[in-house]
Amino acid sequence: MSTAAPPATTWRSRINAPGPALVTGLLVLGAWAAVTRSGAVPAVFLPDPVAVLGRLWLGITRTSLLTYTWVTLREALLGCLVAAVFALPLAWGLHHCRRFSRAVLPYVAASQAVPAIAVAPLLVLWVGYGTIPVVLLCAFMVFFPITVTVLLGLRGLDADVVDAARLDGAHGLTMVVHIELPMTLPAILSGLRTGFTLSITGAVVGEMTMGGEGLGMVLSSQRDSVDTTGLFATLILMCTLATTIHWCLHELERRSRVVNALRGRRAT
Repeated sequence: MSTAAPPATTWRSRINAPGPALVTGLLVLGAWAAVTRSGAVPAVFLPDPVAVLGRLWLGITRTSLLTYTWVTLREALLGCLVAAVFALPLAWGLHHCRRFSRAVLPYVAASQAVPAIAVAPLLVLWVGYGTIPVVLLCAFMVFFPITVTVLLGLRGLDADVVDAARLDGAHGLTMVVHIELPMTLPAILSGLRTGFTLSITGAVVGEMTMGGEGLGMVLSSQRDSVDTTGLFATLILMCTLATTIHWCLHELERRSRVVNALRGRRAT
């Protein structure tokens, strides 16, 4: 009887999870509409939300807004993957080698003091314009969050499970593949969740500063033409994309934690 309660509670929490966020969104939307329709703020500064949603629908159905969106998503995904390729082994090395950690970790942290907007001109000078420098800028922005999140996940591994695996003969690559990687998967997904949403921002910033054919170009054009309604529509699309990706990766992370918990129960 006691073992049946947690799944039911979890299921109810999953159903009710979007409720507070939806209520908050409706309240913000209502306040936005009230302010704009009162005439307190000119439309050039804050357009009506109905006009913004109409513009967004028009951009999706009758223009190439989805094409621009796909370009930005592709750049963000590639940048996040490039960062993960370097961040995962680096986090493993920082965890297992104290001397290496003391020598390298301060410089990894110091990289976050350099703003992305300052790196963009250097990437243009070194690589040129186009997709590649935008991808590299995204990788630079998300490299540190992924590294730190995975490192914390490795440091939080159950020492009893690791020791038991060593007694059973697990060492080196076997330990990584069968013990550390599955147990650290929630942390990896958490790092990717944070990194990918941040990578979308990096892609847009890169397109606005280094050229591109994605949402950054759309925002630059709308900014130059003082198209406030279009700017809000594009920003809402970006926020929707980031929220959707964040939720999907959060679900994968939650499921991986459940799987790890079941494995731990079976092991005990």
